[in-house]
Amino acid sequence: MKYDYLVVGAGLFGSVFVNEAKKRGKNCLVIDKRNHIGGNIYCESIDGINVHKYGAHIFHTNNEVVWQYINKFAKFNNYINSPIASYKNELYNLPFNMNTFSKMWNIKTPSQAKAIIEEQIRELSITEPSNLEEQALSLVGRDVYEKLVKGYTEKQWGRACTELPAFIIKRLPLRFTYDNNYFDDRYQGIPIGGYTPIVEKMLSGVEVRLNTDYFDFIEFEKDCASKTIFTGMIDSFFGYKLGYLEYRSLNFEHKRLECDNYQGNAVVNYTEREVPYTRIIEHKHFEFGKQPTTVISTEYPSEWKPGDDPYYPVNNNKNDALYAKYTRLAEAESNVIFGGRLGSYKYYDMDKVINSALEAIALEFGDYTV
Repeated sequence: MKYDYLVVGAGLFGSVFVNEAKKRGKNCLVIDKRNHIGGNIYCESIDGINVHKYGAHIFHTNNEVVWQYINKFAKFNNYINSPIASYKNELYNLPFNMNTFSKMWNIKTPSQAKAIIEEQIRELSITEPSNLEEQALSLVGRDVYEKLVKGYTEKQWGRACTELPAFIIKRLPLRFTYDNNYFDDRYQGIPIGGYTPIVEKMLSGVEVRLNTDYFDFIEFEKDCASKTIFTGMIDSFFGYKLGYLEYRSLNFEHKRLECDNYQGNAVVNYTEREVPYTRIIEHKHFEFGKQPTTVISTEYPSEWKPGDDPYYPVNNNKNDALYAKYTRLAEAESNVIFGGRLGSYKYYDMDKVINSALEAIALEFGDYTV
């Protein structure tokens, strides 16, 4: 066998694994069906603006080990995620905080905001939420739900909130402070220069083949490596023989504009149902760019079908049960390690992907403390 590891996918999980395996003297081959490395954190430079081609990625974590790890490969700026919500002709701060409530109800104090929300929840008299709409109403009341949750959620999932299970929204954080910081993690920011250089450093000195589909490749290279790290869809690895796991997909419309500032914020969510997209990203604001031009990306959710890029797993009872069956098949594959959001059928923030890759290293080599 020519390689110790065949790593399928040049995204974050695969790249972290390769970097650690390389340090231990292992020989890896990385393949990816796309024409670039980095997976969904790939950034393309346009007019000096690092464009997040697969949606906004803001790094945030409370895991100090992960933070120290990622800082080996990049310096981070002090970007704080403070998205804006646009509902018809109204603009609101996110997450739901006193700036949101002050604009919505013309109030000033936390006690006023709490009283309004509690009164709306009490009037609804929902004791056992039977769907997502009732669950959300029982958490935030009518006004916040109707303006900032309902339309956005229905676009994201492609179905009415009354048709979605209640457990999708376990909680909707309400902050009774004037704080627009979306994350409360201790560490957050954007890597200066974008995410692609991070993966380039991780994969430095390793053979990488792009535009290479695993299933085409392995047909002729069955014995090229002792083990496989598979970060694609777990059901695809087994030929979908138990059925398809469901995903939501995204389509992006990228535009370069001859202006220096299109919307004044990196992220603007569009929460009314009638607007077909969920948000617009203006990438230069992630790195406080001063370029004379700008690039925006409009994000359209869609139902996933074979051949589309899968983004969000639909973690309902049906899919979780199917994934459990695929997991049992995976456990029988002694020479394959499944990882990443597709291999694990789980929505992962970037820090969780890194942590799971380091855990895989610890299990494989027994010499990494996470």
